[in-house]
Amino acid sequence: MLIENQRFDEERALYGSHGLTLKNCAFDGAADGESALKECRDITAENLFCNLRYPFWHDENLKITRTEMTDLCRAALWYSSNIEISDSRLHGIKALRECRGVKISGCDINSPEFGWSVTDIEMNGCTVQSEYFMMRSENMKFTDVEMSGKYSFQYIQNAVFDNCIFDTKDAFWHAKNVTVRNSVVKGEYLGWYCENVTFERCKIIGTQPLCYCMGLKLADCEMINTDLCFEKSEVEARITTPIISVKNPISGSIYAPEIGEIIRDDENSHGVIIEGNKSNESDYATYL
Repeated sequence: MLIENQRFDEERALYGSHGLTLKNCAFDGAADGESALKECRDITAENLFCNLRYPFWHDENLKITRTEMTDLCRAALWYSSNIEISDSRLHGIKALRECRGVKISGCDINSPEFGWSVTDIEMNGCTVQSEYFMMRSENMKFTDVEMSGKYSFQYIQNAVFDNCIFDTKDAFWHAKNVTVRNSVVKGEYLGWYCENVTFERCKIIGTQPLCYCMGLKLADCEMINTDLCFEKSEVEARITTPIISVKNPISGSIYAPEIGEIIRDDENSHGVIIEGNKSNESDYATYL
């Protein structure tokens, strides 16, 4: 069924609908109704204007394109599955939560607390402003995503990030089984308490990164303005730039062309730190 050029403002306007295609419609108006498309299935939405709360709850098989969700469109997609969103603006708080099977591409996201407890999500070519972005989500694949905010990717599991730019404080805290490739990660206190996290060919910027980590790996990464790194961490790192300071790693090895200061004021710190030119093993200085 095709619905075009209509406006809906009543409560549960299209509740329980199946097999709808909506084009050039608006959820907006004086009645201020909520939950327009709750408990729906097989919905295609093109060029919608969503200015009311909770439009897509408990839905299955959603395809949303060229749609605007305003800051008044709170908690737009919850408890839904098999979702595709492309070329859209998601600007309401808590826009995505407790969903499964999500693909997002070419979208502008400005949504605090976006993406909590989402399973099986792919994101490609998006810009994001958020706080507590993607907390407790699992099975994630992000490519060409640019994100700014605070406290992102906390408690996530099983994720791959490629060619991304993240400017975000306290990112990846308590993350497990994560790989970040060819990306820039800027912010204070990166990745504390994470487990089995790998950075490959990344640029890491900011103070006190990667402390209290288990199974941490860095391969051919740059570290810019990084001090007090790797405190109480199990780490295997190959760094291509100087490091300001390293503090009390627990185990593993760290290769860098220069380390400004090595702090060993904890008797339980037994990590091996190696400085020098990798092309000449005899040039290494080893600190035990």
